[in-house]
Amino acid sequence: MSALNGGVLANRFERRGPTIQAALDLLALARQGLAEAATTVVSTDRYAAAHLAALRSAAAVLAARARPVDRGSRRRGPRSVWALLPEVAPELGEWAAYFAAGARKRAAADAGLSSAVTTREADDLLRDVDTFLGLVEVTLGLPHQPLAPGAAVG
Repeated sequence: MSALNGGVLANRFERRGPTIQAALDLLALARQGLAEAATTVVSTDRYAAAHLAALRSAAAVLAARARPVDRGSRRRGPRSVWALLPEVAPELGEWAAYFAAGARKRAAADAGLSSAVTTREADDLLRDVDTFLGLVEVTLGLPHQPLAPGAAVG
C-alpha cells in the first residue's frame, strides 16, 4: 500500500492508528495473494490463494471498523470472519455468505484434493475476490486498482 492510501484511511479513522496500519497491511497481503493466485496454474492452489485473499480483505474491514466487545456481553467461542463481517459492514453481508459457503472447498483445496475445485470455479472465485477486494477498498475510503486483465487466468 502506498503512503497515500494509508493517509486517506488514517484521515478517516484518526483515533485508531494501530488498527489502520493493520487494515492496510491486510489489504496489501490480500492484493499480493490475489496477484499470486492469478499466476497460479493449479486450480486448487488458485482457489485456495484467492479465498485467502478474500479472508484477508474481510479481516481488514474488521480491523478498521470493529469495536471491542464488553466482556459481560461477549459470546462464547470463536466466530469466523465471515460471521463477524455482516455485523461490522452489513453492506458486505452477501459477500460474507458467499465466501463462507466456499470455506469447505478451500479446506479441500488446501488439503491437495485435486477434485476439490474445477478450473472454472477457481477462475470465477479469482474474479469474485477481485471485485470483493475493490468493494472493501471503496468501503474503507481507498482507491481500488483492479487486477490487471492479463494477470487473470482462464
